[in-house]
Amino acid sequence: MAKVIAGVGCSHVPAIGAALDMGKTQEPYWKPVFDGFARAQEVMAKLKPDMVIEVYNDHGSAFSLQYIPTFCLGVQAEFQPCDEGWGPRPVPVVHGDPDFAWHLVESLILSDFDMTIVNEMEVDHGLTVPLSMMFGPVKEWPCPVIPLAVNVVTYPPPSGKRCFALGRAIKKAVEQYPKDMRVVVFGTGGMSHQIHGERCGLINKEFDKAFLDGLTADPQKIASIEHKTYVREAGAESIELVMWNVMRGSLEDNAIESFRFYHVPASNTAVGNIILTNPGVL
Repeated sequence: MAKVIAGVGCSHVPAIGAALDMGKTQEPYWKPVFDGFARAQEVMAKLKPDMVIEVYNDHGSAFSLQYIPTFCLGVQAEFQPCDEGWGPRPVPVVHGDPDFAWHLVESLILSDFDMTIVNEMEVDHGLTVPLSMMFGPVKEWPCPVIPLAVNVVTYPPPSGKRCFALGRAIKKAVEQYPKDMRVVVFGTGGMSHQIHGERCGLINKEFDKAFLDGLTADPQKIASIEHKTYVREAGAESIELVMWNVMRGSLEDNAIESFRFYHVPASNTAVGNIILTNPGVL
């Protein structure tokens, strides 16, 4: 059967993608960021996933304020990188797996998660930047990717507890799929940052590091963090971290921290990356 073997938490800062695309990875400002992700790529190469389920948020590219699904899942065969105002990123087309995606969406809906089914959409930096950071500059992504978009743009976003429960439902759905596959779940976004208002540029290293610690030490506590706590302690856009709870919920309770990277600054954002593996995987 299929099995979730690992989870990845990864920031999706658009400027990181731009630095990669423009050949700036060895410039003094960016080199520490890309050196950290190079080590993460070594871990991913050992994991050899057959499938990635990527939890991310759209940034007004696929969805406008007319339609705001809380949870939605893409079921098409391929997803083109979108033009976010400066042209599409020069990255490979994201190939999906309709058979697996339909199995996943059916299982989640029958597990009482009202998923929006998306038959056609493009994907933005929220999805493509973590792929670039985990797999490097490649001609083709090494495996199919199932996009699972979460609303963290307009209030109210789902709670951390609800996201954790979604991860549990994903774990169940994956294990019911009859094909042998090694599945890795990505939770993207964050960490602490605010890109507007009087607190623009806010970074809270203590909050970020405690969050990373808690993903292994006390994931239920992390899942219980309230929206107002994210906003107060780590900036308005840190609410994206609720998506990391989906990743954590898809893993075993005793998942192991196999890799961690944290760096400030990259643009005006704290960059976090963690890879958690189920026991015996590495």
